[in-house]
Amino acid sequence: MPNNQTKALVQGSMMVALFTILMLISAYVPFIFIVALLFAPLPIAWYSANYKRSSSILVAIVGCILTTITSGITMLPFAFILGLLGVIMGNAIYLKKSKLYLFMSTGIANLISMAMVYLAYVKLAGIDFISMSLEMVRKNYEQSNEFAKSVTGQVALQPEQLEAMLKTIELTMPATITISAFFAAFIIITLNLPALKRLGVDVPKFAPFQNMRLPRSILWYYMIVLCINLFMRPEAGSTLDIIVLNVSYILWILLILQGISFIHYFISKKGMPTGVKWVATLLAIPLSSFMILLGIVDLGFDVRALVKGKTKE
Repeated sequence: MPNNQTKALVQGSMMVALFTILMLISAYVPFIFIVALLFAPLPIAWYSANYKRSSSILVAIVGCILTTITSGITMLPFAFILGLLGVIMGNAIYLKKSKLYLFMSTGIANLISMAMVYLAYVKLAGIDFISMSLEMVRKNYEQSNEFAKSVTGQVALQPEQLEAMLKTIELTMPATITISAFFAAFIIITLNLPALKRLGVDVPKFAPFQNMRLPRSILWYYMIVLCINLFMRPEAGSTLDIIVLNVSYILWILLILQGISFIHYFISKKGMPTGVKWVATLLAIPLSSFMILLGIVDLGFDVRALVKGKTKE
């Protein structure tokens, strides 16, 4: 037991040192700071995958403290978020959970930690990044309008169009932040799991993207949202309108992904080259409405069995 405790202490110290170094690099090295940030959860995740949760949390806390001392208070929010993600990722591996569980837990942790950091900035420092970002977007569009007017004599966007667009961006900010948090979690998982595997950690695997099947309950959520929009018609800017708008946004993204997954499945079953999948994925962006419809059909009907049957024939 003493040997195990000593080993845990030594390895914990090493992981804290590595975490602190990565945060130092992200703070002071201009060109590779993004790479350092993306791999910063790796030491904490490795430790958390090998030791119990309480020890991992302690290591993450010490890492945050040392990061604050060495890199300054401005790096504390990043250390907090990335340290937490490392603990969540490693703990999911330690508990032998699936990669879907790992992804969902990491995404939720990322979202919650980002919200906590945002609230801390607003309450303690009076800095509202969302308002600042919206104001920056407004100024950029106004400058673009002025430039377009000076060149063509006409503005690209009328003032009322600009206000409507900015209002939509503001209302859909919760969904945008949620999607961004899960996307960032996906990137971090995708980069760090192979590294953990090379370090001797038994990591879970995702099923191929072409086999992705979202829960059919998403169709019911989509139907509920459609019914609210069609029959209740919530007042613009009301709480219900904001909720419906953000839920719709997230459901659209999920259904588009489901549609792309079906396209990949179809291409794979037909034996087409992998490059066709990339082309189809790129075309999914301008054909998003069709992809949503395809995602609905894929979830609602067993079309994959039909494709599989025809392929066998």
